[in-house]
Amino acid sequence: MKQEETRFDGRPRLCVVGSANTDLIIKASRLPRPGETVCDGAFSIAAGGKGANQAVAAQRLGAAVSLVATLGQDAFGDQALQLYEAEGIDVRFVARHASAATGVAFILVDDKGENSIVAAAGANAHTTPAWVDQAAAAIRTAGALVLQLEIPLPAVIRAAEIAAENKVPVILNPAPAAAVPDSLLAMVDTLTPNEWEAQALTDLAVKDDDSAHRAAQKLLAKGVRTVIITLGSRGAWLETHDQAEHIPAFAVQAQDTTAAGDVFTAALAVALTEKRTLGQAVRFASAAAAISVTRLGAQPSAPERKQVEKWLAERPKG
Repeated sequence: MKQEETRFDGRPRLCVVGSANTDLIIKASRLPRPGETVCDGAFSIAAGGKGANQAVAAQRLGAAVSLVATLGQDAFGDQALQLYEAEGIDVRFVARHASAATGVAFILVDDKGENSIVAAAGANAHTTPAWVDQAAAAIRTAGALVLQLEIPLPAVIRAAEIAAENKVPVILNPAPAAAVPDSLLAMVDTLTPNEWEAQALTDLAVKDDDSAHRAAQKLLAKGVRTVIITLGSRGAWLETHDQAEHIPAFAVQAQDTTAAGDVFTAALAVALTEKRTLGQAVRFASAAAAISVTRLGAQPSAPERKQVEKWLAERPKG
C-alpha cells in the first residue's frame, strides 16, 4: 500500500467500523445489588458506543478517521452525527435507519470508577455486510481498520475480509465479550481484549502474568499476530511470537472506566499507524487511557493528543 494512500494532510488514516450509542449515565456512591435502589445518583447524557468512542478518540489523537456505523432517524442520532462532524470525522458511511432507534446504553458508575452497563443495540443491529461494502474504499485506503463486537458479527467479518484482501492491518477490540470464530481471528493483526474478553476467547481465566501469557499463546496459535491483554490498573500484557512483556499502568485516581478500553485501542491504532514500536504504542495507549478514566463519560473522556504528549513528557519512567 502506498504511503500517500494511508495518510491525509500528514495524519494517519484510520477506518473504524462499529457501534454508535447515546449513553445515559448515573454516577452514584455504589452500584446497587439485585432488587436494591441507590438514591444518591447524578444523571448525565453523553455520546457513546464502542465504535464511535474509538473514532472520536483516534481523531482527537491525531488521526484522520472514517466511521462506518448506523444511527436512528431520531434526536439522539441527530446529536451524534453533529458531534462526529464537529470532531472532523468522515461521516459519509454513517447510515440512518428509518425505523430503528439510535442505540442506547444505561451506565451506572460508582465512586471508585467501576461501572455496570446495559445496552440496547437499536440501529446498530442493522449494520450489514452490504453497508460495509459501500465503505470498502475507506477501508482499502486506511492505515489500519479498527473493529469491535457491538454490531452484527457478519458485518465485522466482512470489514476484516476487505482489509485482509488489501493488506490493511486489522485491530480488533473483542468487546463486549463474545465467541469469535477462528476465521476472524486469523485475519487480526492486533487483538486488544481485557481479562474477561480474553477468557471468553480462550476459556482460560486471566488473573496474573502467567495466565495472561497462556491465554495470549492460545490466541497467537489461532493466527493473531499481536495480543495485548489490558489488565486495568495492573497495566497490559503484550505478546507476539517473539516478545512477551508486562507493561505497567500509570497510577491515577479513577472516576469512570467506561471508555478506558476504547481509548486504549484507539490510541494504539494511531501509534501503530505512525509506525511506533509495539512498546511505544502500548505506552502511548496506556497514557491516553489513564487520562480518560479521570473523567466522566465515554467520548467526553477521550483526551487530545497534546494532553497525552504532555502526560508522557512529565512521566518519562512510568
